Amino acid sequence: MLWKAAIVAAGLCVFAQERVEQVGCACDPAKPETMKMRPCSLCAEAEKHSSEKLFYLKDNNPRKPNRWLVLPSKHMAGNHPLHELSPGERAGLWKAAIAKGRELFGDGWGVAYNGPQVRTQCHAHIHIGKFVTVAELPGFQVVSRPEDIPAPTSTGVWVHPVNGKLHVHSGEQIAETVLVR
Repeated sequence: MLWKAAIVAAGLCVFAQERVEQVGCACDPAKPETMKMRPCSLCAEAEKHSSEKLFYLKDNNPRKPNRWLVLPSKHMAGNHPLHELSPGERAGLWKAAIAKGRELFGDGWGVAYNGPQVRTQCHAHIHIGKFVTVAELPGFQVVSRPEDIPAPTSTGVWVHPVNGKLHVHSGEQIAETVLVR
């Protein structure tokens, strides 16, 4: 049993190291060699869509076969935090995520943005999937429109519809776990 704990601990160390390295995101479209690193793979995809404001990608993680991502094409410095997009750009990204969620999952959609401590990709992106209804927690904020979704600076956020409004949950790092894999 001790060997299992050691394996988990080693995995967590690697996991944490990836996050630490990501804070100083080295992606630079002017230096193609930097775009080959795993944390920069979404930045490389954004380069392919530079003529568009935003674009969709099917999540290529085989453990998430039902997930989609929406991303801005715009590159930002560092870890591409969502809160550094302009309010209009951020609202456009949320609207696009919600529209794709409705298209794919009807009223059962959910969208999520992971906090900076758990993100594995530099480029800003929102996860789109079917909402796991038992994940509803107290303490959410109710908003009427995507423009009113807050942009936390240090945590993740997840959103889903309820009776024509949006329930916005924040305060945790991992937000995408409320979406069906």
